[in-house]
Formats: sequence, structure tokens, C-alpha cells
Amino acid sequence: MNKNRCEWVGDNPLYVKYHDEEWGVPIRDDGKLFEFLTLETFQAGLSWIIILRKRENFRKAFDNFDYKKIAKYSNSKVEELLNNEGIIRNRLKIFGTISNAIAFMKIQEEFGSFSNYIWDFVDNKPIKNKFNSIKELPAKTELSDKISKDLKKRGFKFVGSTVVYAHMQATGMVNDHIVNCFRYNL
Repeated sequence: MNKNRCEWVGDNPLYVKYHDEEWGVPIRDDGKLFEFLTLETFQAGLSWIIILRKRENFRKAFDNFDYKKIAKYSNSKVEELLNNEGIIRNRLKIFGTISNAIAFMKIQEEFGSFSNYIWDFVDNKPIKNKFNSIKELPAKTELSDKISKDLKKRGFKFVGSTVVYAHMQATGMVNDHIVNCFRYNL
């Protein structure tokens, strides 16, 4: 039996697996939140399928998204990343990831965890939208504007409102599965 899925999924097996198992599932683990934030920042200006195809390469290149290690990356590590054909080789985004790792740990110090900080914006429960079509999905919202502004104030890079909203969708802060999608009520 075919399952109803969000229209953006199509039939690409990577997209199907990502949609069915990850997208919109609430994440509270700081390591996973940092991974998604990093992937979203690299995705800016590109399609998500490119990032999904390179995800394992990113995982290896960025020490399994260990923000404590990333915060201490040396210039030689940056050069290694810039020569890694398996990832998006963007110098500004690589340096942004290092800055984000440092800012991420400062938030952990202040709030106990990044999860505490980010989930507080939605009162610790996912916002459940009721969209009938992907055409209704916003690219950003007033809330993503607010979070983006706060993250930038705290030293984060490449966290515009659209990136933040995509992060909110991916990590389950907002449920943007369309109402007839089998994942909507899960």
C-alpha cells in the first residue's frame, strides 16, 4: 500500500527515508541539533538533496559534528576541509561552523543545553500547523525571524530566518507535514 507523503518527497529513496524517519521528529539531543544546524547552514542556497547525499561525508569531515572539537579547529584543519571533495567547500561556511560551535557551547553554559534554549522559543512543544499543500508552507515566520536575530546576536553565522525555519522543521519544533501525510499525526 502506498503511503501519502508530503509532496516534496517524490520518489528519491534518500528523500523518502529522510521524510519518513527524521523530518519533523522532535530532537532534544544537543549533538543532533548541532548536526542539523550545521547541515542547514551548508544547505543555504542549495537543494537539500545535495546535503543528504553528502551527509556521511560531512559527518566524517566534521568529526561526527562534535562541536567541542570543531570549536578548536586549526587553520590546517580548515585547509583539509577546503580540499575535501566530499563536502561543500565554502570557506565562509566552514569558518561559520567553527564560530557556531563556539557560540553553541556558550548557549549550553547559559541555559544548561542548547535544547533548553531553542525549545523554549516554542514553549517546549512542537507547533502543529495544518497545511493542505506544500504551497502553503512558509519559508520563514515571525518566530524564525526572532530566533535568527537572537542566534546572530549570540555570534552564530549563516542563520538567517529561512535557515532557522528549515531547522525548526527538520528538528520537529514545527510540524509542517501536510495534513494528509501519514507522518502528520505521528
